[in-house]
Amino acid sequence: MRGCWAGKKFRRRRSCTRASCSVGPNVKRWQVAGAPTDAQLDEIASLLRSGGIVVLPTDTIYGLHGLPSESERIAAIKYRHEEKRFLMIAASIEQLRSIGVDVPSTLNEIWPAPMTAVLRRGASTIAARVPDLKWLRDLLERTGPLISTSANRSGDPPVASTDELRSDLLNAIDGVVDAGRREGKPSAIVDFTETEPRFIREGDPRFAQILRKTLSKKL
Repeated sequence: MRGCWAGKKFRRRRSCTRASCSVGPNVKRWQVAGAPTDAQLDEIASLLRSGGIVVLPTDTIYGLHGLPSESERIAAIKYRHEEKRFLMIAASIEQLRSIGVDVPSTLNEIWPAPMTAVLRRGASTIAARVPDLKWLRDLLERTGPLISTSANRSGDPPVASTDELRSDLLNAIDGVVDAGRREGKPSAIVDFTETEPRFIREGDPRFAQILRKTLSKKL
């Protein structure tokens, strides 16, 4: 399977700068200032819908993205155990509900935001987010929900700039959207599967404080 290197190990991490190396010959790259144009969004969406894996900026860092059907390939790119589930991002709460995710009404007052929610989906759970980045939501309207995970090998630091992407990872994907450096701060994670919301990770302290106040009003 393309992009699968299970069992192989690289001796050292190699990052890629524009001056020293570039994406592979078959990898599409979009350089955007602020947000992609509608035409660019259509191109990116077409690549994702066809099964492509694309590095996209998120609210906090750069991530690998693809259709849920591409989870095995993404896991192989990351050297990640497949039993670890990926985050799912969606354009809206309605889009998540359309695929069977139980989204509490509390999240209507929080999303879109740099916060991941652990939610029920049938007999299992799922980590999901409606991102704050508007153009990313516009892209998700075109593609449907996507799985999302940090654009690094398991165990490596998160990637805040496309300059930090490993060259071997670049050769395993299909597209890169470069929108400049991200904040690099981890997002908040809150579990909504129990009676009361529970913080798993606070993320940015200022946002966490606002989030706690919002949630406390609902208890």
